Amino acid sequence: MDLTFLAELGLDKIQSGAFDGTWRKTKGDELLVRSPIDGSGIGRIVMATAADYAAVSKAAQAAFLRWRELPAPKRGEYVRQIGNAYRAKKELLGKLITIEAGKILQEGLGEAQECIDIADFAVGLSRQLHGLTIASERPNHHMRETWHPLGTVGIITAFNFPMAVWAWNSMLALACGDSCLWKPSLKTPLSAIAMTKIAADVLGKEWSALVGLVIGPDLTVGSAMLDDPAVPLISATGSTRMGRIVGPRVAQRFGRSLLELGGNNAIVVMDDADLDLAVRGIVFGAVGTAGQRCTTTRRLLVHEKVADALQARLVKAYAQCRIGNPLDKKTLVGPLIDEGSAKAFEHAVAAAVQQGGKVVAGGKRASLPRALKGGAYVEPTIVRCETMLPIVKEETFAPILYIVPIRSLDEAIAMNNDVPQGLSSSIFTMNVRSAERFMAANGSDCGIANVNIGTSGAEIGGAFGGEKETGGGRESGSDSWKAYMRRQTNTVNWGTSLPLAQGITFGD
Repeated sequence: MDLTFLAELGLDKIQSGAFDGTWRKTKGDELLVRSPIDGSGIGRIVMATAADYAAVSKAAQAAFLRWRELPAPKRGEYVRQIGNAYRAKKELLGKLITIEAGKILQEGLGEAQECIDIADFAVGLSRQLHGLTIASERPNHHMRETWHPLGTVGIITAFNFPMAVWAWNSMLALACGDSCLWKPSLKTPLSAIAMTKIAADVLGKEWSALVGLVIGPDLTVGSAMLDDPAVPLISATGSTRMGRIVGPRVAQRFGRSLLELGGNNAIVVMDDADLDLAVRGIVFGAVGTAGQRCTTTRRLLVHEKVADALQARLVKAYAQCRIGNPLDKKTLVGPLIDEGSAKAFEHAVAAAVQQGGKVVAGGKRASLPRALKGGAYVEPTIVRCETMLPIVKEETFAPILYIVPIRSLDEAIAMNNDVPQGLSSSIFTMNVRSAERFMAANGSDCGIANVNIGTSGAEIGGAFGGEKETGGGRESGSDSWKAYMRRQTNTVNWGTSLPLAQGITFGD
Protein backbone atom coordinates (compact mmCIF):
# COMPACT_ATOMS: atom_id res chain seq x y z
CA MET A 1 0.00 0.00 0.00
CA ASP A 2 1.42 3.36 -1.03
CA LEU A 3 1.62 5.59 2.06
CA THR A 4 3.88 8.30 0.71
CA PHE A 5 0.98 10.77 0.67
CA LEU A 6 0.94 10.71 4.49
CA ALA A 7 4.02 12.96 4.51
CA GLU A 8 1.93 15.72 2.91
CA LEU A 9 -0.33 15.57 5.98
CA GLY A 10 2.59 15.47 8.40
CA LEU A 11 1.94 11.84 9.32
CA ASP A 12 5.18 10.24 8.15
CA LYS A 13 6.77 9.93 11.61
CA ILE A 14 5.80 8.63 15.05
CA GLN A 15 3.09 10.97 16.30
CA SER A 16 2.36 12.54 19.66
CA GLY A 17 -1.05 11.70 21.12
CA ALA A 18 -1.67 15.10 22.69
CA PHE A 19 -1.92 18.65 21.38
CA ASP A 20 -2.35 21.66 23.68
CA GLY A 21 -1.25 24.35 21.24
CA THR A 22 1.97 22.44 20.68
CA TRP A 23 2.52 18.71 20.23
CA ARG A 24 3.41 17.37 23.65
CA LYS A 25 6.11 14.80 24.31
CA THR A 26 3.70 12.08 25.41
CA LYS A 27 4.85 9.12 27.51
CA GLY A 28 1.93 6.70 27.23
CA ASP A 29 1.89 3.34 25.48
CA GLU A 30 2.69 3.18 21.79
CA LEU A 31 -0.28 2.52 19.51
CA LEU A 32 0.22 0.78 16.17
CA VAL A 33 -2.44 1.99 13.76
CA ARG A 34 -3.55 -0.68 11.28
CA SER A 35 -5.50 -0.31 8.06
CA PRO A 36 -8.67 -2.39 7.80
CA ILE A 37 -7.88 -2.85 4.10
CA ASP A 38 -5.21 -5.49 4.71
CA GLY A 39 -4.30 -5.26 8.40
CA SER A 40 -0.95 -3.60 7.70
CA GLY A 41 0.54 -0.97 9.98
CA ILE A 42 0.17 2.59 8.71
CA GLY A 43 1.40 4.66 11.64
CA ARG A 44 2.54 4.80 15.26
CA ILE A 45 1.34 7.06 18.03
CA VAL A 46 2.62 7.57 21.56
CA MET A 47 -0.64 7.89 23.45
CA ALA A 48 -1.58 10.55 25.98
CA THR A 49 -1.63 10.03 29.73
CA ALA A 50 -3.87 11.53 32.41
CA ALA A 51 -1.23 14.20 32.95
CA ASP A 52 -1.30 15.06 29.26
CA TYR A 53 -5.07 15.34 29.41
CA ALA A 54 -4.85 17.80 32.31
CA ALA A 55 -2.41 19.99 30.37
CA VAL A 56 -4.55 19.98 27.22
CA SER A 57 -7.69 20.80 29.18
CA LYS A 58 -5.96 23.67 30.98
CA ALA A 59 -4.70 25.13 27.71
CA ALA A 60 -8.13 24.81 26.08
CA GLN A 61 -9.77 26.60 29.02
CA ALA A 62 -7.24 29.44 28.89
CA ALA A 63 -7.78 29.82 25.15
CA PHE A 64 -11.57 29.87 25.65
CA LEU A 65 -11.37 32.74 28.14
CA ARG A 66 -9.72 34.86 25.47
CA TRP A 67 -11.59 33.50 22.41
CA ARG A 68 -15.02 34.32 23.86
CA GLU A 69 -14.05 38.02 23.83
CA LEU A 70 -13.53 37.96 20.07
CA PRO A 71 -16.61 39.12 18.11
CA ALA A 72 -18.47 36.20 16.59
CA PRO A 73 -17.94 37.30 12.95
CA LYS A 74 -14.19 37.43 13.57
CA ARG A 75 -14.36 33.90 14.99
CA GLY A 76 -16.25 32.98 11.84
CA GLU A 77 -13.40 34.30 9.72
CA TYR A 78 -11.03 31.83 11.35
CA VAL A 79 -13.53 29.04 10.70
CA ARG A 80 -13.74 30.14 7.05
CA GLN A 81 -9.99 29.83 6.71
CA ILE A 82 -10.03 26.39 8.36
CA GLY A 83 -12.67 25.25 5.88
CA ASN A 84 -10.56 26.53 3.00
CA ALA A 85 -7.54 24.69 4.35
CA TYR A 86 -9.55 21.46 4.41
CA ARG A 87 -10.74 22.21 0.87
CA ALA A 88 -7.13 22.48 -0.30
CA LYS A 89 -6.33 19.06 1.17
CA LYS A 90 -9.64 17.32 0.43
CA GLU A 91 -8.11 14.61 -1.79
CA LEU A 92 -5.48 13.74 0.82
CA LEU A 93 -7.99 13.70 3.67
CA GLY A 94 -10.41 11.52 1.70
CA LYS A 95 -7.67 9.01 0.94
CA LEU A 96 -6.61 8.95 4.59
CA ILE A 97 -10.18 8.13 5.64
CA THR A 98 -10.24 5.25 3.16
CA ILE A 99 -6.94 3.81 4.35
CA GLU A 100 -7.67 4.21 8.06
CA ALA A 101 -11.44 3.53 8.23
CA GLY A 102 -11.90 1.29 5.18
CA LYS A 103 -14.52 3.40 3.40
CA ILE A 104 -14.53 3.31 -0.37
CA LEU A 105 -12.64 6.27 -1.80
CA GLN A 106 -15.71 8.18 -2.94
CA GLU A 107 -17.16 7.96 0.57
CA GLY A 108 -13.87 9.15 2.02
CA LEU A 109 -13.93 12.17 -0.28
CA GLY A 110 -17.57 12.74 0.61
CA GLU A 111 -16.75 12.83 4.30
CA ALA A 112 -13.94 15.31 3.71
CA GLN A 113 -16.46 17.45 1.83
CA GLU A 114 -18.80 17.35 4.83
CA CYS A 115 -16.05 18.97 6.90
CA ILE A 116 -15.80 21.75 4.35
CA ASP A 117 -19.57 22.19 4.17
CA ILE A 118 -20.06 22.46 7.93
CA ALA A 119 -17.29 25.08 8.10
CA ASP A 120 -19.19 27.10 5.48
CA PHE A 121 -22.38 26.69 7.52
CA ALA A 122 -20.62 27.85 10.70
CA VAL A 123 -19.25 30.94 8.98
CA GLY A 124 -22.78 32.09 8.20
CA LEU A 125 -23.89 31.13 11.70
CA SER A 126 -21.28 33.45 13.22
CA ARG A 127 -23.45 36.38 12.11
CA GLN A 128 -26.75 34.81 13.20
CA LEU A 129 -26.44 33.94 16.90
CA HIS A 130 -29.81 35.56 17.50
CA GLY A 131 -31.61 35.96 20.81
CA LEU A 132 -35.11 37.24 21.58
CA THR A 133 -36.76 40.45 22.74
CA ILE A 134 -39.66 39.73 25.12
CA ALA A 135 -42.47 42.05 26.19
CA SER A 136 -42.36 42.80 29.91
CA GLU A 137 -45.46 43.04 32.12
CA ARG A 138 -43.83 45.92 34.02
CA PRO A 139 -43.86 49.51 32.68
CA ASN A 140 -40.61 50.97 31.39
CA HIS A 141 -38.95 47.55 31.36
CA HIS A 142 -37.83 45.24 28.57
CA MET A 143 -36.68 41.65 28.55
CA ARG A 144 -34.40 39.79 26.22
CA GLU A 145 -32.63 36.48 25.84
CA THR A 146 -28.97 36.41 24.90
CA TRP A 147 -26.64 33.54 24.06
CA HIS A 148 -23.08 33.34 25.34
CA PRO A 149 -20.15 30.97 24.76
CA LEU A 150 -20.30 27.89 26.96
CA GLY A 151 -16.70 26.84 27.53
CA THR A 152 -14.59 23.88 26.46
CA VAL A 153 -16.54 21.29 24.48
CA GLY A 154 -15.35 17.70 24.87
CA ILE A 155 -15.80 15.77 21.62
CA ILE A 156 -15.71 11.96 21.55
CA THR A 157 -15.87 10.43 18.07
CA ALA A 158 -16.26 6.95 16.60
CA PHE A 159 -14.25 5.24 13.86
CA ASN A 160 -16.93 5.29 11.16
CA PHE A 161 -16.86 9.07 10.62
CA PRO A 162 -13.35 9.90 11.85
CA MET A 163 -13.36 13.49 10.59
CA ALA A 164 -16.91 14.67 9.88
CA VAL A 165 -18.38 14.24 13.37
CA TRP A 166 -15.57 16.28 14.90
CA ALA A 167 -16.13 18.96 12.27
CA TRP A 168 -19.89 19.01 12.92
CA ASN A 169 -19.16 19.82 16.55
CA SER A 170 -15.98 21.85 16.42
CA MET A 171 -16.85 24.25 13.62
CA LEU A 172 -20.08 25.23 15.39
CA ALA A 173 -18.36 25.34 18.77
CA LEU A 174 -15.61 27.64 17.49
CA ALA A 175 -18.14 29.99 15.87
CA CYS A 176 -20.09 30.04 19.14
CA GLY A 177 -16.98 31.07 21.08
CA ASP A 178 -15.98 27.74 22.63
CA SER A 179 -12.75 25.80 22.65
CA CYS A 180 -12.64 22.10 21.78
CA LEU A 181 -11.04 19.02 23.30
CA TRP A 182 -11.13 15.94 21.04
CA LYS A 183 -10.85 12.29 22.04
CA PRO A 184 -11.01 10.25 18.82
CA SER A 185 -11.44 6.50 18.38
CA LEU A 186 -8.21 4.57 18.84
CA LYS A 187 -9.07 2.83 15.56
CA THR A 188 -8.77 6.05 13.53
CA PRO A 189 -6.37 8.42 15.32
CA LEU A 190 -4.38 9.51 12.27
CA SER A 191 -7.45 11.24 10.86
CA ALA A 192 -7.74 13.21 14.09
CA ILE A 193 -4.10 14.24 14.00
CA ALA A 194 -4.36 15.37 10.38
CA MET A 195 -7.48 17.45 11.03
CA THR A 196 -5.95 19.02 14.14
CA LYS A 197 -2.69 19.87 12.38
CA ILE A 198 -4.52 21.68 9.58
CA ALA A 199 -6.82 23.62 11.91
CA ALA A 200 -3.96 24.54 14.25
CA ASP A 201 -1.86 25.88 11.39
CA VAL A 202 -4.73 28.21 10.46
CA LEU A 203 -5.37 29.32 14.03
CA GLY A 204 -1.69 30.06 14.59
CA LYS A 205 0.20 30.28 17.85
CA GLU A 206 -2.32 32.65 19.44
CA TRP A 207 -5.35 30.37 19.05
CA SER A 208 -4.11 26.84 18.30
CA ALA A 209 -4.92 25.59 21.82
CA LEU A 210 -8.60 25.96 20.86
CA VAL A 211 -8.39 22.60 19.07
CA GLY A 212 -7.00 20.39 21.83
CA LEU A 213 -6.47 16.70 21.10
CA VAL A 214 -5.93 13.71 23.39
CA ILE A 215 -5.46 10.20 22.01
CA GLY A 216 -5.50 7.64 24.77
CA PRO A 217 -7.33 4.83 26.59
CA ASP A 218 -10.90 5.21 27.84
CA LEU A 219 -9.95 4.34 31.41
CA THR A 220 -7.44 7.19 31.70
CA VAL A 221 -7.97 9.93 29.14
CA GLY A 222 -11.66 9.15 28.64
CA SER A 223 -12.44 9.07 32.35
CA ALA A 224 -10.57 12.33 32.91
CA MET A 225 -12.67 14.06 30.27
CA LEU A 226 -15.98 12.77 31.63
CA ASP A 227 -15.13 13.94 35.13
CA ASP A 228 -13.57 17.28 34.16
CA PRO A 229 -15.59 20.23 35.57
CA ALA A 230 -13.82 22.51 33.08
CA VAL A 231 -15.67 20.75 30.24
CA PRO A 232 -19.35 21.78 30.54
CA LEU A 233 -20.46 19.84 27.44
CA ILE A 234 -19.50 16.36 26.27
CA SER A 235 -20.61 15.54 22.72
CA ALA A 236 -20.19 11.78 22.34
CA THR A 237 -20.81 9.67 19.26
CA GLY A 238 -20.71 5.90 19.57
CA SER A 239 -22.57 2.88 20.82
CA THR A 240 -25.55 2.86 23.18
CA ARG A 241 -23.33 1.01 25.65
CA MET A 242 -20.91 3.92 25.61
CA GLY A 243 -23.77 6.39 26.02
CA ARG A 244 -25.00 4.61 29.15
CA ILE A 245 -21.61 5.38 30.69
CA VAL A 246 -21.17 8.92 29.41
CA GLY A 247 -24.64 10.33 30.15
CA PRO A 248 -24.97 9.47 33.86
CA ARG A 249 -21.34 10.18 34.61
CA VAL A 250 -21.39 13.66 33.11
CA ALA A 251 -24.78 14.38 34.71
CA GLN A 252 -23.33 13.48 38.10
CA ARG A 253 -21.22 16.64 37.95
CA PHE A 254 -24.13 18.59 36.39
CA GLY A 255 -22.46 18.71 32.99
CA ARG A 256 -24.34 18.49 29.70
CA SER A 257 -24.27 15.57 27.26
CA LEU A 258 -24.99 15.60 23.56
CA LEU A 259 -25.34 11.92 22.68
CA GLU A 260 -25.42 10.44 19.17
CA LEU A 261 -25.70 6.70 19.70
CA GLY A 262 -27.05 3.61 17.93
CA GLY A 263 -29.49 3.34 15.07
CA ASN A 264 -31.67 0.47 13.84
CA ASN A 265 -33.18 2.22 10.89
CA ALA A 266 -36.14 1.07 8.82
CA ILE A 267 -37.41 1.81 5.34
CA VAL A 268 -41.12 1.27 4.76
CA VAL A 269 -42.09 0.40 1.17
CA MET A 270 -45.80 0.61 0.41
CA ASP A 271 -47.52 -1.18 -2.46
CA ASP A 272 -47.81 2.08 -4.41
CA ALA A 273 -44.10 2.90 -4.17
CA ASP A 274 -41.81 3.70 -7.08
CA LEU A 275 -39.67 0.54 -6.83
CA ASP A 276 -36.87 2.00 -8.96
CA LEU A 277 -36.39 4.75 -6.39
CA ALA A 278 -36.79 2.32 -3.52
CA VAL A 279 -34.09 -0.06 -4.76
CA ARG A 280 -31.57 2.78 -5.09
CA GLY A 281 -32.35 4.13 -1.64
CA ILE A 282 -32.31 0.72 0.02
CA VAL A 283 -29.04 -0.49 -1.51
CA PHE A 284 -27.22 2.75 -0.73
CA GLY A 285 -28.57 2.80 2.82
CA ALA A 286 -27.91 -0.86 3.57
CA VAL A 287 -24.60 -1.42 1.79
CA GLY A 288 -22.89 1.99 2.08
CA THR A 289 -19.83 2.08 4.37
CA ALA A 290 -20.22 -1.72 4.61
CA GLY A 291 -23.19 -1.20 6.92
CA GLN A 292 -21.14 0.79 9.43
CA ARG A 293 -23.16 3.99 9.57
CA CYS A 294 -25.46 4.92 12.41
CA THR A 295 -27.99 5.70 9.66
CA THR A 296 -27.51 2.37 7.85
CA THR A 297 -30.76 0.76 6.65
CA ARG A 298 -31.11 -2.43 8.71
CA ARG A 299 -34.82 -3.19 8.38
CA LEU A 300 -36.98 -3.22 5.26
CA LEU A 301 -40.70 -3.21 6.08
CA VAL A 302 -42.30 -3.91 2.73
CA HIS A 303 -45.96 -4.36 1.79
CA GLU A 304 -46.74 -8.01 1.16
CA LYS A 305 -48.08 -7.21 -2.32
CA VAL A 306 -44.64 -6.12 -3.54
CA ALA A 307 -42.35 -7.95 -1.10
CA ASP A 308 -41.33 -10.79 -3.40
CA ALA A 309 -40.78 -8.54 -6.40
CA LEU A 310 -38.72 -6.05 -4.42
CA GLN A 311 -36.70 -8.83 -2.81
CA ALA A 312 -35.82 -10.26 -6.24
CA ARG A 313 -34.65 -6.86 -7.45
CA LEU A 314 -32.53 -6.34 -4.34
CA VAL A 315 -30.90 -9.76 -4.65
CA LYS A 316 -29.95 -8.89 -8.23
CA ALA A 317 -28.60 -5.50 -7.17
CA TYR A 318 -26.57 -7.02 -4.33
CA ALA A 319 -24.92 -9.42 -6.77
CA GLN A 320 -23.56 -6.40 -8.64
CA CYS A 321 -21.98 -4.80 -5.54
CA ARG A 322 -18.27 -5.32 -5.99
CA ILE A 323 -16.43 -6.14 -2.76
CA GLY A 324 -12.73 -5.38 -2.43
CA ASN A 325 -10.01 -2.81 -1.92
CA PRO A 326 -11.76 0.49 -1.16
CA LEU A 327 -9.00 2.40 -2.96
CA ASP A 328 -10.16 0.80 -6.23
CA LYS A 329 -12.73 3.12 -7.77
CA LYS A 330 -14.78 0.12 -8.98
CA THR A 331 -15.28 -1.15 -5.43
CA LEU A 332 -18.64 -0.49 -3.76
CA VAL A 333 -18.12 -2.43 -0.51
CA GLY A 334 -14.94 -2.18 1.52
CA PRO A 335 -13.92 -4.01 4.71
CA LEU A 336 -15.41 -3.94 8.17
CA ILE A 337 -13.23 -2.06 10.63
CA ASP A 338 -11.78 -5.17 12.30
CA GLU A 339 -12.12 -8.87 13.01
CA GLY A 340 -14.43 -8.27 15.95
CA SER A 341 -16.95 -6.65 13.63
CA ALA A 342 -16.75 -9.61 11.25
CA LYS A 343 -17.47 -12.02 14.09
CA ALA A 344 -20.45 -9.90 15.16
CA PHE A 345 -21.70 -10.16 11.56
CA GLU A 346 -21.40 -13.94 11.60
CA HIS A 347 -23.15 -14.17 14.96
CA ALA A 348 -26.08 -12.04 13.78
CA VAL A 349 -26.56 -14.04 10.58
CA ALA A 350 -26.47 -17.31 12.52
CA ALA A 351 -28.94 -15.96 15.09
CA ALA A 352 -31.31 -14.79 12.36
CA VAL A 353 -31.33 -18.26 10.77
CA GLN A 354 -31.77 -19.97 14.13
CA GLN A 355 -34.74 -17.71 14.91
CA GLY A 356 -36.47 -18.52 11.63
CA GLY A 357 -35.00 -16.13 9.06
CA LYS A 358 -33.77 -17.19 5.62
CA VAL A 359 -30.62 -15.83 4.00
CA VAL A 360 -31.48 -14.86 0.42
CA ALA A 361 -28.25 -12.99 -0.43
CA GLY A 362 -24.74 -13.03 1.00
CA GLY A 363 -24.34 -14.28 4.54
CA LYS A 364 -20.65 -15.24 4.47
CA ARG A 365 -17.14 -13.90 4.57
CA ALA A 366 -16.06 -12.58 1.19
CA SER A 367 -13.48 -14.53 -0.81
CA LEU A 368 -10.78 -12.07 -1.88
CA PRO A 369 -7.18 -11.99 -3.19
CA ARG A 370 -4.31 -12.85 -0.86
CA ALA A 371 -3.26 -9.20 -0.67
CA LEU A 372 -6.47 -8.39 1.25
CA LYS A 373 -6.46 -11.41 3.58
CA GLY A 374 -5.63 -9.25 6.58
CA GLY A 375 -8.92 -7.36 6.20
CA ALA A 376 -12.37 -8.31 7.52
CA TYR A 377 -14.49 -8.48 4.36
CA VAL A 378 -18.04 -9.84 4.36
CA GLU A 379 -20.79 -10.20 1.79
CA PRO A 380 -23.67 -7.71 1.97
CA THR A 381 -26.51 -9.84 3.29
CA ILE A 382 -30.28 -9.98 2.99
CA VAL A 383 -32.33 -12.05 5.45
CA ARG A 384 -36.04 -12.64 4.84
CA CYS A 385 -38.07 -12.74 8.06
CA GLU A 386 -41.81 -13.30 8.21
CA THR A 387 -41.98 -11.53 11.59
CA MET A 388 -39.78 -9.20 13.65
CA LEU A 389 -37.25 -11.68 15.03
CA PRO A 390 -35.41 -10.82 18.27
CA ILE A 391 -32.13 -10.26 16.36
CA VAL A 392 -33.86 -7.69 14.14
CA LYS A 393 -34.27 -5.41 17.16
CA GLU A 394 -30.52 -5.37 17.75
CA GLU A 395 -28.07 -3.11 15.93
CA THR A 396 -25.28 -5.04 14.22
CA PHE A 397 -22.67 -2.75 12.68
CA ALA A 398 -22.44 -4.71 9.43
CA PRO A 399 -24.23 -4.90 6.04
CA ILE A 400 -27.23 -7.03 7.08
CA LEU A 401 -30.69 -6.10 5.80
CA TYR A 402 -33.76 -7.80 7.26
CA ILE A 403 -36.84 -7.92 5.01
CA VAL A 404 -40.14 -8.15 6.92
CA PRO A 405 -43.52 -8.15 5.08
CA ILE A 406 -46.27 -5.81 6.34
CA ARG A 407 -49.97 -5.56 5.49
CA SER A 408 -50.77 -1.92 6.28
CA LEU A 409 -49.21 1.45 7.02
CA ASP A 410 -50.30 1.27 10.67
CA GLU A 411 -48.54 -2.08 11.05
CA ALA A 412 -45.43 -0.67 9.38
CA ILE A 413 -45.32 2.36 11.70
CA ALA A 414 -45.80 0.18 14.76
CA MET A 415 -42.99 -2.10 13.57
CA ASN A 416 -40.75 0.86 12.72
CA ASN A 417 -41.13 2.15 16.28
CA ASP A 418 -40.81 -1.26 17.94
CA VAL A 419 -37.05 -1.08 18.54
CA PRO A 420 -35.01 0.61 21.29
CA GLN A 421 -33.29 2.97 18.86
CA GLY A 422 -34.83 6.00 17.13
CA LEU A 423 -32.45 7.64 14.69
CA SER A 424 -33.51 7.52 11.04
CA SER A 425 -36.51 6.20 9.10
CA SER A 426 -37.99 6.42 5.63
CA ILE A 427 -41.08 5.61 3.60
CA PHE A 428 -41.42 5.03 -0.13
CA THR A 429 -44.94 5.84 -1.30
CA MET A 430 -46.74 7.88 -3.95
CA ASN A 431 -49.65 8.58 -1.58
CA VAL A 432 -49.41 11.98 0.11
CA ARG A 433 -51.63 10.82 2.96
CA SER A 434 -49.33 7.90 3.71
CA ALA A 435 -46.30 10.18 3.59
CA GLU A 436 -47.79 12.77 5.91
CA ARG A 437 -49.07 10.08 8.27
CA PHE A 438 -45.55 8.64 8.52
CA MET A 439 -44.15 12.06 9.48
CA ALA A 440 -46.97 12.96 11.87
CA ALA A 441 -46.88 12.93 15.67
CA ASN A 442 -48.35 9.42 15.66
CA GLY A 443 -46.02 8.26 12.89
CA SER A 444 -42.30 7.49 13.00
CA ASP A 445 -40.75 8.13 16.42
CA CYS A 446 -37.29 8.78 14.95
CA GLY A 447 -35.33 12.01 14.84
CA ILE A 448 -35.24 11.70 11.04
CA ALA A 449 -38.23 10.70 8.89
CA ASN A 450 -37.80 10.81 5.11
CA VAL A 451 -40.10 10.31 2.14
CA ASN A 452 -38.91 8.66 -1.10
CA ILE A 453 -35.30 8.82 0.00
CA GLY A 454 -33.31 6.41 2.13
CA THR A 455 -32.19 6.57 5.76
CA SER A 456 -28.61 7.67 4.97
CA GLY A 457 -27.26 10.85 3.48
CA ALA A 458 -28.29 13.53 5.98
CA GLU A 459 -27.44 17.08 4.91
CA ILE A 460 -25.54 19.44 7.20
CA GLY A 461 -28.33 22.04 7.03
CA GLY A 462 -30.70 19.95 9.13
CA ALA A 463 -30.32 19.02 12.78
CA PHE A 464 -28.97 15.47 13.02
CA GLY A 465 -29.87 13.07 15.82
CA GLY A 466 -32.47 10.73 17.23
CA GLU A 467 -34.63 9.65 20.13
CA LYS A 468 -34.79 6.81 22.69
CA GLU A 469 -31.52 4.88 22.89
CA THR A 470 -30.07 7.03 20.13
CA GLY A 471 -29.54 9.58 22.88
CA GLY A 472 -31.64 12.62 21.98
CA GLY A 473 -28.75 14.78 20.84
CA ARG A 474 -28.74 17.09 17.82
CA GLU A 475 -25.64 18.10 15.87
CA SER A 476 -24.83 20.03 12.70
CA GLY A 477 -27.47 22.35 11.20
CA SER A 478 -30.69 24.19 12.09
CA ASP A 479 -30.55 25.55 15.67
CA SER A 480 -28.15 22.88 16.96
CA TRP A 481 -25.73 25.71 17.77
CA LYS A 482 -27.72 26.35 20.94
CA ALA A 483 -26.25 23.20 22.48
CA TYR A 484 -22.83 24.87 22.41
CA MET A 485 -23.93 28.07 24.18
CA ARG A 486 -25.55 29.15 27.42
CA ARG A 487 -28.81 31.08 27.49
CA GLN A 488 -29.20 34.21 29.62
CA THR A 489 -32.43 36.10 30.34
CA ASN A 490 -31.98 39.86 30.86
CA THR A 491 -34.50 42.33 32.34
CA VAL A 492 -33.70 46.03 31.99
CA ASN A 493 -35.47 48.79 33.92
CA TRP A 494 -35.11 52.07 32.04
CA GLY A 495 -37.71 53.94 34.11
CA THR A 496 -37.62 55.85 37.43
CA SER A 497 -39.59 53.40 39.61
CA LEU A 498 -39.06 49.80 40.69
CA PRO A 499 -42.31 47.80 40.77
CA LEU A 500 -41.83 44.60 42.77
CA ALA A 501 -43.09 41.15 41.93
CA GLN A 502 -46.31 39.81 43.51
CA GLY A 503 -47.38 43.43 44.20
CA ILE A 504 -45.17 43.66 47.29
CA THR A 505 -44.54 47.16 48.67
CA PHE A 506 -42.08 48.48 51.23
CA GLY A 507 -42.87 51.45 53.45
CA ASP A 508 -45.54 54.03 52.52
